Amino acid sequence: MNPPMSSPAIKVVKSVREQVSPEEWESRVNLAACYRLVAMYGYTEMLANHISARVPGTEDQFLINPYGMLYEEIDASNLIKIDVDGNEIFNASDYGVNAAGFVIHSAIHMARHDVDCVAHTHTPAGMAVSAMECGLLPIAQTSMRFLHCAYHDFEGIADELDERERLVKDLGDHEAMILRNHGLLVCGRTIQSAFN
Repeated sequence: MNPPMSSPAIKVVKSVREQVSPEEWESRVNLAACYRLVAMYGYTEMLANHISARVPGTEDQFLINPYGMLYEEIDASNLIKIDVDGNEIFNASDYGVNAAGFVIHSAIHMARHDVDCVAHTHTPAGMAVSAMECGLLPIAQTSMRFLHCAYHDFEGIADELDERERLVKDLGDHEAMILRNHGLLVCGRTIQSAFN
């Protein structure tokens, strides 16, 4: 039997279920599950990835992970609600939002109202492909699905608001984009479709 831990490593956030709408709560639960699945499948690179979901019924608000928490630690109550101008609407955690995560996700949520979820990852395979001059090659069945994905040249950490316009222009109406020498970005009409 393991000895009991004296205190948790992170602040335990009480449920915010009664403080948000049922629709937002459902999105929070689904987004937290997505974070856990991404972690389980090994699609993370510690803290430098982010997944967001539009808050149902809004055009300008989305949920995103607190910067500094591992994906395994994300739950429905510690997700941060933020608007596309960078204002935190609701944050029950002790953490803030990753600046690059805000720039990337706010850009897409502002421009693509057909998208409810955006996921940015740094998988080893994705980073390898992103570093190849030729990009994604159609050499396997799984790569064929993303054959016509978009590309965005790496400009350094995406923490400057002026990069939003270029990200959106490069993404166009695609669901997937390779961020050259950086990683991957996918978006979907639902959290489930973005994960898929």
